[in-house]
Amino acid sequence: MAPFELAQPKTLDDAIALLDEDARPLSGGTALMLMMKAGVLRPRRLVSLAGLGLNRIESQNSLRIGAMATLRQLETHEAVKRGWPVLTRALRTLSNVRVRNVATVGGALAHADPHMDLPPLLAALGARVTIRGRGGERTLPVEDLYAGYLENTLGKSEIIAHVEVPALGKKRAAYLKCTTRTADDWPAVGVAVALGDEERIFVSAATDRPTRLADASAIESLNIEGDLHGSAAYKRQLLKVYLKRAIDEARNAGH
Repeated sequence: MAPFELAQPKTLDDAIALLDEDARPLSGGTALMLMMKAGVLRPRRLVSLAGLGLNRIESQNSLRIGAMATLRQLETHEAVKRGWPVLTRALRTLSNVRVRNVATVGGALAHADPHMDLPPLLAALGARVTIRGRGGERTLPVEDLYAGYLENTLGKSEIIAHVEVPALGKKRAAYLKCTTRTADDWPAVGVAVALGDEERIFVSAATDRPTRLADASAIESLNIEGDLHGSAAYKRQLLKVYLKRAIDEARNAGH
């Protein structure tokens, strides 16, 4: 791994000022370090986001998740279990508890790997992400954070500050994934469904980013990505099966 400088700013504004073409923000580091060891990324500076107060989880009418909150913190939060149990259920099969103890919500979103579990589920729930950068602050739907495989829409000086998930109310939601090995493995396909006044369906792993479906028939027109987890034809068939299962689970198991 190439040598690098580790910066530890005290404020979010200081962190943003340290980011440029040759720098990367460091949250949990579970994916970033692997990519650096493999030589895929060679930043000359890592900017630590620890200690900036971005790890809070707050719940009132909506759920506000700080970008530095760990996946385990979100999984075990009592307000999340009561108001957004679909998140708790999904997180229990996201990788393993050792990773969830370190990986952060912001890092999981910014990484832009289409096999991640949280992006399609948060998108289905209508979550919005707030981003801070030198140009100020902007907020966008979670699905608009992605441009393609491992490509996000963040500027070089931008950092995810927090994610806001609206109250479920009477909506019913479910997330299902099919893995080719153990239950906590990368999914071959993932399907997130939220049913209410507006039906929101997002698929992942089979596509290069979380992709919204208008309805079940839209699977036929999807550009499916084959990989080590299955061919495009196999994944298309999986999506048909898992979409039906996810809709049934959302209808029958509550939210």
